[in-house]
Amino acid sequence: MTIAFTFPGQGSQAVSMGKELADTFAEAKAVFAEVDDALDQKLSTLMWEGPEADLTLTANAQPALMAVSLATMRVLEARGLDLAKSVSFVAGHSLGEYSALAAAGSLDVATAARLLRVRGDAMQTAVPVGQGGMAALLGLDFAEAAKVAEEAAQGEVCQAANDNAPGQVVVSGNMSAVERAVEIAKARGAKRAMMLSVSAPFHCALMAPAADAMAEALAGAEIAAPKVPLVANVLASAITDPAEIRNRLVEQVTGTVRWRESMGWLVENGVDTFVEVGSGKVLSGMMKRIERSAKALPVNTPADIDALFELLNS
Repeated sequence: MTIAFTFPGQGSQAVSMGKELADTFAEAKAVFAEVDDALDQKLSTLMWEGPEADLTLTANAQPALMAVSLATMRVLEARGLDLAKSVSFVAGHSLGEYSALAAAGSLDVATAARLLRVRGDAMQTAVPVGQGGMAALLGLDFAEAAKVAEEAAQGEVCQAANDNAPGQVVVSGNMSAVERAVEIAKARGAKRAMMLSVSAPFHCALMAPAADAMAEALAGAEIAAPKVPLVANVLASAITDPAEIRNRLVEQVTGTVRWRESMGWLVENGVDTFVEVGSGKVLSGMMKRIERSAKALPVNTPADIDALFELLNS
C-alpha cells in the first residue's frame, strides 16, 4: 500500500466542520485556538455556528479549511502517525496546497493561516464583484474545454482554471466571456455547462493582482523543505525545494489547478491509496472518476480516524 494525503479546497466548507474533532481531541482544539490567535478572530466560532454566508467568504473559508485539515493531522500524529514513514506524497487542491505544506512541516499553522487570509482577501478584491465568473463544463475533456475557453475569450479573459477529473473542467474569466463559454460548450456537446456561484474568477489572468500580493507575502514567510514531496497544482509533479515551492504557490494564483494530472502522476508513481484529510469528501469523489482502482478515504471525524488506523495496521 502506497499512500498520498490530499487536502481539500474551497467548496468543501460547511458549518460545524471540525467541531466534533475539537470536542473529542485536545490536539484538534489547540489547532483551532492557534488559528484564532494568528488571525485575531474567533474563526472557530464562525466555523461551528455560522452564518454560512460568512463562512463561505473567501477570506474565511480558506484558513478555516486549512484549520480542519491540520486539526485532523494533529490528532493523527498524537495517535502515532509518522507522516514521513507512512505517506509517500502530499497534494492539495488550490488553497489545500497550503494545508498540505503545513501537514508536511513546510509551514507552521499560524503562518499558513495568515498567508491564506492574505490570499483570500487578495483574490476577493482582485476583480470587482460581478465582473468575473466561473463555469463548470461537464462532459468535455480538458483539451476541448480549453478550446471552448479560447473561442469564448474574444479579447477578454477566459481560461481553463480547474482540470478536476475526466469530463469535469472549470473555466474562469470575465463574466461575459465565461457566459459565452457556457453556450459554446453546450453547442459542442457538453453534458452540462453551468455558471458557478463563486465570488471571484479564481485561477485565471484576472487574479494577477492577487499573485503580486502573494509574492510579497510569501517572500517574508519561512518555508522549510517538506517531510515528503508535494505534488504541485501547476506542475502535476513532485517538488521539495523551498524556493520552488514559494514560486509555484505564486504561479498557482493565476495558473490552472491540474488536479486530474496530479492524481494521475501519483498513480503512475505507485500510489494506490488516497487519504483526503479535512472537511468533506469532494476529492475522494474526484478520485473515483480519475482512477477507479484507487482506494479513496475521507478522514475528518473520530470514526474516520479509527478507520484510517485500522487500514494502516492491516
